[in-house]
Amino acid sequence: MNMDSKADANVKQVVPFFGVSSMERSLRYYLDGLGFTMKHKWVVEGKVRWCWLELGGAALMLQEHLATPGHDSWVPAGKLGEGVSLCFQCQDALAIYYDARSRGIDASEPQVGNGMWVTGLSDPDGYRLCFESVTDVPEDTKLSEVKG
Repeated sequence: MNMDSKADANVKQVVPFFGVSSMERSLRYYLDGLGFTMKHKWVVEGKVRWCWLELGGAALMLQEHLATPGHDSWVPAGKLGEGVSLCFQCQDALAIYYDARSRGIDASEPQVGNGMWVTGLSDPDGYRLCFESVTDVPEDTKLSEVKG
């Protein structure tokens, strides 16, 4: 099915929206740990309740949902982040790995999969984040195998 070119041109970006259990903890992780910047925010009584974060050309939104009744209340049926993965396509995933590790973030050792270096990590609520970049290094090679 072909989309009308007007509708196609109208859609500009998809931005994942994560419900988080602690905005303060998530902001430390994304801003201080991974280097995202906050572009937009909604503040209630001095506390960030929703925000739009960016890293390079990627963006995501976070919101700490209230468990108390109201228009923005929400209690998840399962564990936050379970089964959700984002794959960030990078110029250099190894640079992301080294930077994250230097900031105290536990990122997996990069390994080549599908022709790309891949390093993975999980945010405080269990959302899986993978950073990937194209390489000609052989499949299944670990970073430790090429650094020697």
